[in-house]
This record gives sequence, structure tokens and C-alpha cells, in this order.
Amino acid sequence: MTSMKQKSMRPGPSEITYKTMNFLIMDRPTDSTIPAFLEELKRRNVKDVVRVCEATYNTELLEKEGIRVLDWPFDDGFPPPAKIVDDWFDLLRNRFKEDPNSCIAVHCVAGLGRAPVLVALALIELGMKYEDAVELIRQKRRGAINAKQLQYLEKYRPKSRLKMRNGHKQCVIQ
Repeated sequence: MTSMKQKSMRPGPSEITYKTMNFLIMDRPTDSTIPAFLEELKRRNVKDVVRVCEATYNTELLEKEGIRVLDWPFDDGFPPPAKIVDDWFDLLRNRFKEDPNSCIAVHCVAGLGRAPVLVALALIELGMKYEDAVELIRQKRRGAINAKQLQYLEKYRPKSRLKMRNGHKQCVIQ
């Protein structure tokens, strides 16, 4: 199968919205597809692009348009390292507090493994069961999340990492 044919079989951008957060799971653009990629990002009010694969395209055009590109690569087929998970939740807390109507785009090479896992973690932290998070993502991105990543999500336990602190004291009833 030619690479052109493979590329055309990849799913288009998949928007995942849950509670107060919007995500866009995408495959990796190339220097030649950056203008179309940029238009898609602007249309969906994306302020941040999280690139979890190796850097293969120039980010200058995106940055000129005010879109920040964060390079957090990790190994294909594997769950994210703890540092990337921490950085991911910091980004989500800050971005959605600062601009609740924005969207965060995340991409790996095909948008089927690393990127969907990060979005699934956010959905789980927002209260969704891991099975429901995976199902929602797979409805939009068939074949997303491999067995090793699925096992990681099954074992993952939410830690209230996306609780918004608005300056008010939180009350705990015991």
C-alpha cells in the first residue's frame, strides 16, 4: 500500500468535548499541510498544540498566529511518562481556567495511540469511567488506543488533578 493511500485512510480531526473541556485529536501535519492544519486549529479556537511525537514540521506559522506548540514526545505504543502526564494536567487546568472556550489539540503520528491516551486521561479525571472514555474516543477514531495503553488506562486512578481552584475554600464533609 502506498503511503499516500495510507495517509488518506487516516481519520480527520476528532473533536472530543466533555464537561468544560474541548480537545482535538489529530494526526501529524507536514510542512506542506501546515496551512490547512492551521485553518482547522483557528476554526476550532485552538490555543495550544501538544506534539507527542518527534518534531518533523516547522511550527513558525502556528506560533505567528498565537498558537503555542508544546513538544512532549514519548515512545509510540506506550503510555505517557509521569512527567508528561503532570505537564498535561497543568496545561489543562491553566488553559481552561484562562480561556474556557478554547480547545487543545494533541497529535501523534496517526492520532491513534499517544494523543488519544492523553485525552482519555483527561476524561477519566473529569469523572468518566475508563471504558466510557475509550469508547467515546474510538467512536470518533476507530482503532485508537492499543492493548498496552488500554491496560494503563484501566489501572489509572483519578487524583482530582483537574479540580479548578477559584479562590474559594473547599468544604469537605466527613
